[in-house]
Amino acid sequence: MGDFYQNGVITTLHNLCDRPLDELEQELTHYGRRRPMSLVLPSLYSELEGPALSPIIDQLAQVPYLSEIVIGLDRADEQQYRNALAFFDRLPQHHRVLWNDGPRLREIDKLLSDLDLAPREPGKGRNVWYCLGYVLATGRAESVALHDCDILTYDRSLLARLIYPVANPNFNYEFCKGYYARVASGRINGRVSRLLVTPLIRALKKVLGPMEYLDFMDSFRYPLAGEFSFRRDVINDIRIPSDWGLEVGMLSEMNRNYSHNRICQVDIAQTYDHKHQPMSAENAEAGLSKMSIDISKSMFRKLATQGVVFNTETFRTIKATYFRIALDFVETYRNDALINGLEFDIHSEELAVEMFSRNVMRAGEDFLSKPMETPFIPSWNRVISAVPDVFDRLVEAVEADTAEFSS
Repeated sequence: MGDFYQNGVITTLHNLCDRPLDELEQELTHYGRRRPMSLVLPSLYSELEGPALSPIIDQLAQVPYLSEIVIGLDRADEQQYRNALAFFDRLPQHHRVLWNDGPRLREIDKLLSDLDLAPREPGKGRNVWYCLGYVLATGRAESVALHDCDILTYDRSLLARLIYPVANPNFNYEFCKGYYARVASGRINGRVSRLLVTPLIRALKKVLGPMEYLDFMDSFRYPLAGEFSFRRDVINDIRIPSDWGLEVGMLSEMNRNYSHNRICQVDIAQTYDHKHQPMSAENAEAGLSKMSIDISKSMFRKLATQGVVFNTETFRTIKATYFRIALDFVETYRNDALINGLEFDIHSEELAVEMFSRNVMRAGEDFLSKPMETPFIPSWNRVISAVPDVFDRLVEAVEADTAEFSS
C-alpha cells in the first residue's frame, strides 16, 4: 500500500489505490487530442535479442493514446537495422527507428562534430539526445515519455502513470521522474542509488553545508530511474551528459531551468527489475564502477557551477564522510530486508560501498585534473542556431533509411 507522505521540495504523486488502467488510458486518450504524446525508447540492438524488449513491445502495441514512438538503435549493422524494422513493425502507432550507426545519421553526426556540437562519446546520452532532437523535428508530440528497454517486469500501466502528470492539461508540471521499489527475486537491488547517490548527497550536505541543489536532489526517491516524462519545450534548452551521469544530469538541468512546483515524481510500478550491471571493481571503465565515477563527477560539476570550490582535501573529507554514512545505510537496509523476509548479503553490500568510496575520490581527482572538460552535449537551441536546417536533415535521413531498408 502506498503512503501519502510528501518529502523534500518537489511533489510526490503516489499510488494510493491501484486505479484501474482502463480509466487512466481513457483519460490519456482524451488528453491526447489536445496534447499529443510520444514515447522515446533508447535501445541497443542486443536488447532486441534479450528477454525484456519483446514483451514490452507487445504491451506498447495495446496503448491507445500515443501519437508516436521513437526508437534509438545503437550498435547495429545494416542487417541488424533491417531486423529491427521488422521487430518493431508490430507497433500500430506511428513509429520510427533511428539507425544511429547508419551512414545517413553518421553524416549528420560528422557535420555536427566538425562544429563541436555532437556528442563526444557513444552511449545512452547520445542516443537519447538524437531521439529528442527527432521528437522536436517532427513536432508530433507535446508530451514525451522515456523509459528503458530492459525492464523485465514491464506493464503498460508504468507508461500511463509516467506520462499522466505532464499530459494532463490541468497539471502544471514540466517534468516528471518515475520511481519504484527496486525489489526482485527476494532481495533489494538498486545499489548505486541506495549506497552511492543518497549517501553521497548526505555527505555533501554535511561537508558543504545546506544547499538548495542538494535538497532538491535529496527529494527524489529513485534519482537514477531511467524513466521520466516532460513537455516538449523542455527539450530545447537542456544540456545533458553523454556518460552514465545522464539521469543525474537531467535532474540538475531541471533544477536550473524550472521552479520546484513545475517538477514532480510519480510511483509507476509495484515491482521493477531490469538488466543488472556487473560491479567491475577492477575496471574503472566498465559496469557499476564507471557508473559511480560518472555520477559523482556529474554532481561535482554541478556544484562547481554554483560556486563551490573543490580541492584534494575537500574530496578526501567528502570520501571519508560518505564512507561512514554509506556503512550506516547498509545497516538500515539490512534491517529493512530482514523485517520483509528478504535476502541481504552484508559482505557484498560493504564491498560495493568500499568500491564507491574509492571512486568518489577518483571522480574528484579526475574533476581536478581536467578543468577544461566540457562533458555536456549542447542544447538543441544552440545546434539549430548553427545548423538551421538540422531538423529537416534529421527527418529526411530517418525517412530515407526507413524507406530503403524496410522489407
